[in-house]
This record gives sequence, C-alpha cells and structure tokens, in this order.
Amino acid sequence: STPAAMVEGHGVHRVAVTHRRALIGKRFAATSPNGRFEQGARAIDGEPLRKIEAIGKNLFYFYGDASASNRAETSKVVHVHFGMSGRFGVFAADTALEATANTRLRLEGHGMVALLSAMTVDLVDESVYFAKKETLGQDPLREDACPDTLWAKFSKSRKSVGLALMDQNMFAGVGNIYRAEILYKAGVHPDERCENVARETFDSIWFHTVELMQRGFVNGSILTVDPEEALILGEPWTRRYVYNQTKCGRCRGNVRVWDMANRTVYACETCQPLRCDSPQTPKRGRKQEKTEEKKPFVPFVSHCAPDSDRAALMEPSRLTVAQLKTTLADLGWPEGLKRTARKSELVEAVLAAGAKGKAPVPPPATPAPAATHVPPLSLRGALSPGTKALEFRMNSAKAAAREKLAAGEKGNVEHVALADDETHKLVGAGAKKKRAREKNAVAAAPQTPDAVEKKPAVSTGKTARRRVE
Repeated sequence: STPAAMVEGHGVHRVAVTHRRALIGKRFAATSPNGRFEQGARAIDGEPLRKIEAIGKNLFYFYGDASASNRAETSKVVHVHFGMSGRFGVFAADTALEATANTRLRLEGHGMVALLSAMTVDLVDESVYFAKKETLGQDPLREDACPDTLWAKFSKSRKSVGLALMDQNMFAGVGNIYRAEILYKAGVHPDERCENVARETFDSIWFHTVELMQRGFVNGSILTVDPEEALILGEPWTRRYVYNQTKCGRCRGNVRVWDMANRTVYACETCQPLRCDSPQTPKRGRKQEKTEEKKPFVPFVSHCAPDSDRAALMEPSRLTVAQLKTTLADLGWPEGLKRTARKSELVEAVLAAGAKGKAPVPPPATPAPAATHVPPLSLRGALSPGTKALEFRMNSAKAAAREKLAAGEKGNVEHVALADDETHKLVGAGAKKKRAREKNAVAAAPQTPDAVEKKPAVSTGKTARRRVE
C-alpha cells in the first residue's frame, strides 16, 4: 500500500512565513463551516492576528491586542497540526474556493478568504503554547534550536538513531523521507544506537538535518541530492538518494527496507554500515526494539515524494495502472496484451519495450564515483539553524508547484499545506492534462471480449430497499 503523506517541518514553516506576510496585524470574520471549531471561531472573530509561530509540524496563531496589560491571560492561540491531509490556503475573496466538509475554519476580510482543514485545530492559551514548546524537540528551522541541548538528550538515549530522528521530542519536524535521506548523507545506519554515536557523527546528522530541511524550505520540495552530484548520478537519483529507490546511486548496492515502529526505514548497508551493537543485536539486560527482517526494496507509487516520469519509466513498477497504459499507448500497444491486463503484465510489457529500445531501461550496474558522506572539517556550528536568512530566497507556492510539474511530480508532493489562487489553477491544469492523457491511452488500447463491462445484477429485497433509503 502507498504510505499516507504528512506535512513535514519545512512545509509548516513555509505556511508560517507566507501567512506572516499576508495576515499579521489584520482582523478577520471567523466562522467554522463544518461546525468542528465553532467555539474557537467565535473567540477569534474580529480579533487582530498578532503573531504566528512554527515548531516542528505544529503551527500557533496568536490573536489579541498586543498592548493589553494582561496579554498572556487574554491572548487566544489557535494550535494547528495538519496531519495527513490538512491545508491552509489564502485566496482572493472573489475567486476563493468553496468550503468543504473538512473545512474547520474560514477567515474573511481585507479582500481575502483563508480556508483551514487540519487534523488538529484547537483554541488554547499562551501557557499551553509554552508547555508544548518545552515538550517538542529542537527544530532545525528555528533560530533558537540548540544542538548541544539535543546532544545531551540524544547521547543518553538507548533508542536507535532511526527512531530518534522520528521522535518529535528530539528532532522536531523531521518525517520519514527526511529520516532516510539525512542518515544516508551522514553515512549512519538507522539501527545504530544513539548512545554509541560519537559527537562528530551526531554533528554530521544535525548538519544534514539543517541543510536538507532548509533546502526544502527554500524550494518547496524535498530535494535531498546535492545538485552537483545529481549530474553525476543521473536518473533516478536526481532528487532522492534512497527513499523509494531499489538501488543506491553511489555504490549500486540494494536498498534494504524494514519496519521500525510501524514506519518503513530505508538504508544502503554498504554506504551506511552498522558500526556498533544495534537493537537487533541481543545484549544481556537490555530491552530490544522490535524491528522486522530487512528485505530488498520494491518501489511503490509514492504520493509523498513521487518520481519524475523518466525515473518512473526506468522502474515501471513505480507507475500506476493508468500511467502504464498511457506509456504503452505512446510506445505502441503490444499485440495480444489485453486492455484488462494486470499491473504485473503491464510492467512486463513496458520492460519488454525498453529491451527493444522503445523506452528507457534501468542504468547499468556501474558504481558512480565515490562520494564523501562527512566533510573532513568539523561540522559543529558549520550551518546555523532557522529560516530568517533564507526567507528572501523562498520560492512562492506557484514556483514550487511549477517546479514539481516540470519534474513530472504531482503538485501535492510530500503533501503541500500551502495553497493560493495561482497554485490551484496551476495544479488543476496539470491534473486536467494528465486525465486527458490517461483517457486517450484507454481509448488507444485494444478492446477485448473480457473488457466488456458486465451489467450489474438486479438487486432485490433488503439490498434494493437499502439503496432507496
């Protein structure tokens, strides 16, 4: 199955910066279209929005008069966590989208309409915000992030490094894609124990965490392969090193996968050797973390970080059935292949076309030039956390969406919570073109007797009555 996409830390900070520019200092009429935030909407209705804070995957919107003497007591804070499918879009009032059954908050005023859907939308006070801030870990996209504070906690932990990076009380904002890519760039095995990691190695992990998440903040996409190395590695390693890859772009060894706390972890065990005892290595007196047997990775259709069209063609199992049919229609539908063929048969047909020179084929198993995981100089303090120095370089939502479409990725890569009029038009136009291509591919496929739709059986009795009701 395809993993669900969650908004990661860089996406949350992009929302915060965009909303600070558009909404701070203004008063809005607030309502709750689906009724799930009625009390909160009434409380902030007409109140000035004075501050927005982002910590990890959490957003906090502060409402109330900044000059009030008892501001801490009277301030109203809206806590937002997008979860798997949230979005907070700001649109021009005359072109705004309609609220849906998932819209928990609608703000209107100053020629704008903002629509929020999220897993968590709670009205709290400032004390709750400060308590949450204390609980959450160090956020690499905040200027107040302190790697020394994180090291004090990390170095005493008996967790695996893979679990630590996903622990929001340690690394706030890091998600599964970033975990895989950060550890690969640092050359650290996900099963390595935190307590066995040297400070120099931890500094490398923190450096790459800041580096990659700042890059995601600026670009609006999870792009982890260094641009100069992408030119050397080529497809399919131009955007990500190991996440949803079958082979390592550097050594061409197999990418291994296994479950860790119900999430899939990825690693190239050649480039990320396990150096010390791991949670899978029994040691007297220690409670072991449960992990599943490692296995070669089978690529899936990733909606979190989709591949470019070219990369997907090199491993057609990454394509959907509709995309496979589109590809075969473009190449010339194979004789004898039924329109209702299973996905495995469609994949084999695309691979066969590649063998005949009609389509891209996987690259030869030739190792790429060696790349150094950890720069030789000390990384401690080499890269300052935060986004303030990068905000002038931040791609607009439209530019980020355009880049994804140009790369052949969906407009909702890694689930984008930021939306506006321009991105809605751009992504909608891209989806419309894609549906047209897939429709043409279905029409181009040969019709076979077993492709004829069967008429549904006439329902009687309880089933028929249930449908009427």
